[in-house]
Amino acid sequence: MSQTAAPIASPAPPAPPAADARQDLVRVYVWQIPVRVTHWLIATAIVVLSVTGLYIGRPFMSVPGAAGQSFVTGWMKIIHSYAAYVFITAVLVRVIWMFTGNKYAHWDKFVPVHRTRQKGLLPTVLFYSFVRKDPPGYVGHNPLAGSAYALVFGLYFLAILTGLVMRGASASSGSAVHWFASFAPLVGGLQTARWIHHVVMWLLLGFAVHHVYSSILVAHVEKTGLLDSIFAGYKWVPRRELGPGPYRWKHGDDLDE
Repeated sequence: MSQTAAPIASPAPPAPPAADARQDLVRVYVWQIPVRVTHWLIATAIVVLSVTGLYIGRPFMSVPGAAGQSFVTGWMKIIHSYAAYVFITAVLVRVIWMFTGNKYAHWDKFVPVHRTRQKGLLPTVLFYSFVRKDPPGYVGHNPLAGSAYALVFGLYFLAILTGLVMRGASASSGSAVHWFASFAPLVGGLQTARWIHHVVMWLLLGFAVHHVYSSILVAHVEKTGLLDSIFAGYKWVPRRELGPGPYRWKHGDDLDE
């Protein structure tokens, strides 16, 4: 007696992918053109100003022949001056954009005046300290980074003031920057201004190292295109993180972006 073979069951369709924040990414325009341009102008200017400033303070190259033929120190001072004007312009434009740009560039992202931003400080500190695994879910600057940038802008203005004081002291009486020499007593005299200028340079270089480290750390953990965003302006953000945060998907605190 023949037996009818049991039908072979067709393979089950693949299960849908598990719910993941990265399954539903949203392209968000975070850093506008003025933010990106001033960011790179400031970064480039700091490098140029540091190299030329160190040379002006203590020349480390010896060129044979008369000084008038090589003019190395003179060229260093010229490059330093033009880089300083680029730096000043970029800083001022960025400050203006804190009041005219989008919400991610606004001044209240640098100064945590709102309770919602203040509540995000501790979770951010815990993340950077490797105590908390999840990164703070801010689309723009988190409160800790924003506060650090506010201090950095304070260093910018201190460097600008002391630099203009020293430049004004050596400028001719008809120069537009000569009157800045009158601010020398405000910073303790020219020698103190030079010392402050030098210390601020090293503080900014130290911050730059930390800035690169923290950017790579957060970019590696968040995977939202953080490093790309300073070139293109866009980040890819999980949709669940577009509401108020941080950790908004966990406890629903009414924090901001």
